[in-house]
Amino acid sequence: MAAFAKLFLDDSDIFDDPMLYRSTVGALQYLTMTQLDLAFSVNKVAQFMSKPTVNHWDAVKRILRYIKHTYTLGLHIRRSPSTQLHGYSDSYWAGFLDDRRSHGSYCIYYGPNPISWSSKKHSTVFRSSIEAEYMSLTILAAELVWIQMILREMGFSPTSSLVLWCDNIGATYLASDPVQRSHSKHVELDYHSVRDKVQHRLLEIIFLFTVDQTVDVFTKPLHVRRFFFLCDKFSMTTTTSLEGAS
Repeated sequence: MAAFAKLFLDDSDIFDDPMLYRSTVGALQYLTMTQLDLAFSVNKVAQFMSKPTVNHWDAVKRILRYIKHTYTLGLHIRRSPSTQLHGYSDSYWAGFLDDRRSHGSYCIYYGPNPISWSSKKHSTVFRSSIEAEYMSLTILAAELVWIQMILREMGFSPTSSLVLWCDNIGATYLASDPVQRSHSKHVELDYHSVRDKVQHRLLEIIFLFTVDQTVDVFTKPLHVRRFFFLCDKFSMTTTTSLEGAS
């Protein structure tokens, strides 16, 4: 998706073949199961299935052109002795122009390999970026705990505590501070399950700088250089280079 792309309802004329739009975007959604570089852009265009416009269709065609030129790009799962389970969360506060909801995302690693990721719109409107980031942390924490349970049932228990990386220092403080602040009283109680897990040392939340935030690729349109830089951190490699290495 173009770095400064702004898609919203009724941003241009109605697309004359909405069935083509829906079938194309529906097919693209299957690709996001293995092509994490498509997660944000496909989720974005999927928001307009009911009433697509010409601008929305142009965005879909841009995704198709990207796939055409990067069809050899895929995840390279590497063998590693590390069994650490950790994840990155991020949120683009009020990123949707029509309803001002935020876009949340996360990516979970088992050792050096990404094994689970998500990029979708939050169901709630948040009054601050801290709330949006905290919601993304909550979703990531629940997914991490669930994956940890699955791994234990399979006999592959992680060797260390679960680690969550977040680039919003306010959200990291909110997750570890037992005091109920005035700016967080209206946050739903369910979200404070993260705080309980942190206090019981089941989770560890670590702040990282935005420049090191890998899941930016899931939350907003990026410039080409930044986009491929982050894709490289996900161990995405072309099949031709893998053949050469073997």
